[in-house]
Amino acid sequence: MLIAAREADYTTRLIISHIMAIRRKKTKTRRTKRISFKSRAPKRRKKRKKTYYPSLTRLLKIFALACVSAAMGIGFVFVVWTGFTSMDKYVKNNIPIWEKNSILKLIDVPAWVNDQLEKKIFDAAAPNGDLKPDEESARLIEKNLTQQAHWLDDIKVQTTHDSIHIMGRWRRPLALVKSSLDKFYVDSDLVVLDYVPIMNLPIVRVEGLPLIIRTPQPGRVWHRDDLAAAVVILENLERMDKILTPDKPLLYDIASIDMSNFNGRENSRFPHIVLYTTDNTEIIWGAEFDNWQKHLESTDQQKLAKLYQYYEKHGSLLGGVKYVNLRDPQDNIPLPIDKY
Repeated sequence: MLIAAREADYTTRLIISHIMAIRRKKTKTRRTKRISFKSRAPKRRKKRKKTYYPSLTRLLKIFALACVSAAMGIGFVFVVWTGFTSMDKYVKNNIPIWEKNSILKLIDVPAWVNDQLEKKIFDAAAPNGDLKPDEESARLIEKNLTQQAHWLDDIKVQTTHDSIHIMGRWRRPLALVKSSLDKFYVDSDLVVLDYVPIMNLPIVRVEGLPLIIRTPQPGRVWHRDDLAAAVVILENLERMDKILTPDKPLLYDIASIDMSNFNGRENSRFPHIVLYTTDNTEIIWGAEFDNWQKHLESTDQQKLAKLYQYYEKHGSLLGGVKYVNLRDPQDNIPLPIDKY
């Protein structure tokens, strides 16, 4: 009995010890939770502090946007100023060196005159350079230009305190003539001009001239009846362009004028003068100016009127027709026909 009582007492103590261990574990767990709860509390307070001053945050954002806008404005002004400065440098850098360093100034230069042609005038005016803006230099320049610068007429040279001004009437080329390997221009006065590429003028080739044995010298008047007849027609077309079609001159559609049968020297029954457009359409003119009555043709004024009526009606001389006949007095306005 005594042994049994001891075993029961030992078992009871084990159970009590086990219960106490469980209680201690629970107590420790609760304390841990309390500590964890207390440790998270400061974090919540920090979050409240971040959103505690909303007006201050808004002010900071507005200030930042203002700084960015100001920076963008300053940058834009800088870019624009840099662009204008660069453009000014570009324009200055594209002025030819010979013009930058020269005291010579060309006055009232037509728009069709290019840099290459201006340089020819400067070279003729002062081939040796080293000029001074005085009367002696002015007289020398005027003499040089009169002898060498065939593109200018009625030349006048004046001096200022720091420059020399060159003025004159520019000879406007009307026709281009080719002779073997040479080519040159003539103006309305039949003055020969040395060749310089000019892209913004409607210059017409004169073809069909008899063999040119000797090329005329620039600045000289070239007396030829066939060339003179071609120039008269081109001069009248240029005058009509200025009056009727200044925005789109008809002469730009004309490539050449054929004088091979001038005065019927090859065949009296064929048209004496024929113009060709840039797409090879024939413009049958007929006899030279003021000779229409000898060949029973339309008057010169009727020929011009019919040609410009056709041009204004169709907007061009190119395409759609094989030829335009101006010499027949019975015709009114030539009608387009199938070119092929």
